[in-house]
Amino acid sequence: MNDTPGWASPGSAPSDGQKPDASGPAEPEDRPGPAQPADQPGQPGQTPQGPGPQWSKEQPPPAQWSAPSGPAGPGQAPPPPPPGPGWGTQPPGGYGPGGPGGYGPGNHGHPGGYGGWGSGWGGPPPAAKPGVIPLRPLGVGEILDGAVSTMRTHWRTVLGISLTVAVLTEVIVVLFQGLVLDDSSTEALDDPSATLSELSRAMGDALLNSSVIFVISLVGTVIATALLTTVTSRAVLGKSVTIGEAWRDARPQVLKLFGLICLLLLITAGIVTVGTLPGILIAAAGSTGPGVALTVLGVIGAGIVALWLMIRFSLASPALMLEKQGIKKAMSRSAKLVRGTWWRIFGIQLLATIIANVVASIIVIPFTFLAAALSGDGITGWLNTGVASLGWTFLIVSGIGSVIGSMITFPITAGVTVLLYIDQRIRREALDLELARAAGVQGYGPTAPGATPRS
Repeated sequence: MNDTPGWASPGSAPSDGQKPDASGPAEPEDRPGPAQPADQPGQPGQTPQGPGPQWSKEQPPPAQWSAPSGPAGPGQAPPPPPPGPGWGTQPPGGYGPGGPGGYGPGNHGHPGGYGGWGSGWGGPPPAAKPGVIPLRPLGVGEILDGAVSTMRTHWRTVLGISLTVAVLTEVIVVLFQGLVLDDSSTEALDDPSATLSELSRAMGDALLNSSVIFVISLVGTVIATALLTTVTSRAVLGKSVTIGEAWRDARPQVLKLFGLICLLLLITAGIVTVGTLPGILIAAAGSTGPGVALTVLGVIGAGIVALWLMIRFSLASPALMLEKQGIKKAMSRSAKLVRGTWWRIFGIQLLATIIANVVASIIVIPFTFLAAALSGDGITGWLNTGVASLGWTFLIVSGIGSVIGSMITFPITAGVTVLLYIDQRIRREALDLELARAAGVQGYGPTAPGATPRS
């Protein structure tokens, strides 16, 4: 899409070793100030002036100020004193483009940085908001609201993508469970008289069934994430996108995204294996007590390390999709963007996951009870055993609930991840200026009068 901002051009990338919210680059010491004329008409004998002082960042754009031409002559009134901090009156037109109200480029290239003088102590006007989020560093509520607003504003595309992927995924899962998977051996898990070989075979079959279903669901999640990333990035600019346009833009990166997710899962599995293997080997050698204790400690330690890595690489997916990066480069970009804000990103991701799962559970649980009631064992049998027979009635009814739940959770989780990525780049790389340019916001950016560099 030609009007998509330059995601792959992060500029000076101050995220390389720079803490978030750090101040921008300092002005060079030898940078010349406003030029002073060597000789002015009507003032003979005036000595040439050297470079003047730099403009302070706390002043309005210099174009609105005029230096006095000399001392007041006889009969001339002295210039009026500068206004006090109250700034009770509004200059005509404000201090920049945008007219009254001062909505013009000000400090840091943002609209109204100092254009709001005359509005009392209310501060500058809010940042431009061409789409679902304002173009400035975001708060937690704004990130969550942006994900929901994307689903609400572009509901045809978002729900169309989510519904299509959820239906296709669930149909494959239901057919696989009903025609291929055999749940007869899993009944041994509820049989107190089952032998060790029967329990081992039942656990192996249950693990195989869960793994196959997980892989099928993973493929659907990857496709939904790829398409919804494109939709959310366009929603930030206030522009809509059809399902076909989203697929054409995301298709070249889908295989890379699938490889990225598989690589992260392999890393997690490897960490868990390394953490638990020593305890398992000690327990197998005959030291059951120390082996079990070491295994528990290994699971806890491996879980902490895996969680840290997953949050560290949590922004690799939008970096891969929007910057058209490879897997290794996307993981590196995520690590740089997350650096110094691990706990914040972890908290927002956890909150979004809890909200999505609670909403999905409200929908899925009633369908599960209904499916159990319509199956052969009934609700009582399902509650007593905790296992429902994989009959077609149970699979179809529970599958409908899963489709509706996935249709809601896909946009929330994908939207929060994309908006977190955009928020981190706004904080570190001034991506809001590029987004404003791509959205067509007038007088907003590094070329605006009075703009100064920032991070």
